[in-house]
Amino acid sequence: MSAWNPNLYLKFGGERTQPSIDLAARIRLDNPGRVIDLGCGPGNSTQVLRARFPHASIEGLDNSEEMIAAARRECPELSWCVGDIGDWNPDKPYDLVFSNAALQWVPDHAKLIPRLLQAGRVLAVQIPAHHASPVHQEILTVSRDPRWNDRLEAARRRLTRHPPEFYYDLLAPRTGRVELWETEYIHILDSPAAILEWFRGTGLRPFLANLNDQERTDFEAGLLPRYEAAYPRRPDGKVLFPFRRLFFIAYTSLGLR
Repeated sequence: MSAWNPNLYLKFGGERTQPSIDLAARIRLDNPGRVIDLGCGPGNSTQVLRARFPHASIEGLDNSEEMIAAARRECPELSWCVGDIGDWNPDKPYDLVFSNAALQWVPDHAKLIPRLLQAGRVLAVQIPAHHASPVHQEILTVSRDPRWNDRLEAARRRLTRHPPEFYYDLLAPRTGRVELWETEYIHILDSPAAILEWFRGTGLRPFLANLNDQERTDFEAGLLPRYEAAYPRRPDGKVLFPFRRLFFIAYTSLGLR
């Protein structure tokens, strides 16, 4: 897959960061010593954790060298590491294992989530839950064009997604308390083209990575009119872009207060 682009990702930094602010605010944990942000990206969510837990030792881990480089430039005082969440196995536990909009890229949550829970007193996670929305369904539709359908089968399976009850059933027997909720953010964007640009930096990446330059142009040209129909402009020219996200916080017996 092509390299992550921190500048493109942060073009919608406010919208991408708000869920991490909301998740961090709900965590009931006094004075954690060690905190890690898994899939930290360019460090925007890690900075949220620094503000929420100013006395903690905070680390950020991401599998993108480009993202870690951007995070290190922005906050050189924090600890940053290039690594894969799927392979992450710390030597000693953390007080808080935090992940904002990253675990959807990691397969086999039935094994992953219990392993992450064992790594900390508290596990706090946000995962996009927009898969039934037009923004995702139209990508799937365009991906089935005969010109590239076969090449994009793996991209259609790239994101891991499960309903809230899947995570509850995984976590409840292993924890002292589980909190789950969903929030649908209504983002106000300049145009349907802005929605396309948003997803060019995230969800479109596995699709575009398997196409040549002309095919990428054609793919986006086929997608944009669908977004224009699904997300019509308001009288002021803006578009409303609903985006649903799933949150959960799991407390082990050591994490309860």
